[in-house]
Amino acid sequence: MTLQEAQEQVDGWIKTYGVRYFGELTNLGILTEEVGELARVMVRTYGEQSFKSSDKKGDLADEMADVLWVLLCLANQTGVNLTEAFEENIRKKTQRDNNRHLDNKKLVD
Repeated sequence: MTLQEAQEQVDGWIKTYGVRYFGELTNLGILTEEVGELARVMVRTYGEQSFKSSDKKGDLADEMADVLWVLLCLANQTGVNLTEAFEENIRKKTQRDNNRHLDNKKLVD
């Protein structure tokens, strides 16, 4: 599935089952919440914190998908073509950082 297809699929779901998009600021808040849930799973899985008995053992893939879902909603709402935006972002990073990481002695053994 391409990013464009994902945007279209989310839009179709919203129009079929979701009644309408939440407002952009509401979705920004939801995105922040979802990133927090992803962070909680990451910290407990890969960091030093352990899962509490009250925590459900989080599903990393599901939390990442939740973040992507809300990001796709925001892109649709604001008219952002994520395929074009991502391609431009790769070009920007390639031009700006083409030697930066290769020259970083902390990264290269």
